[in-house]
Amino acid sequence: MAAYSLDKALILDRLGDDEEIFTMMVDMYLQDVENNCTSLSSLLAAGDQPSLQREAHTIKGLLATFADDEGTAMAAALEMRVKMGDLSDLAPAIAALQARLREVSVVLQAAIAG
Repeated sequence: MAAYSLDKALILDRLGDDEEIFTMMVDMYLQDVENNCTSLSSLLAAGDQPSLQREAHTIKGLLATFADDEGTAMAAALEMRVKMGDLSDLAPAIAALQARLREVSVVLQAAIAG
């Protein structure tokens, strides 16, 4: 899997070139990323299929917002597996998605700091 690379121009284009909205969305992402990661693990441990599906869907949207096609595909695949009732051996897919979420957060943090 390729490392996440921020395409700020593409994201800004999608946001109507609004730098303020971009910064606000990055801030929200950074505030919520650990909650998203924890939620994935907790919901899997609880076997809460509907909530796990919703969380994967939410993460898919978050990563799509930041033009992370690979991360979006990972979240979509997880969402589909859960939707189909396949909760077996999801831990590796969840761990990979959590790592991707954290990777994106590091890149975004650097972007707003620099």
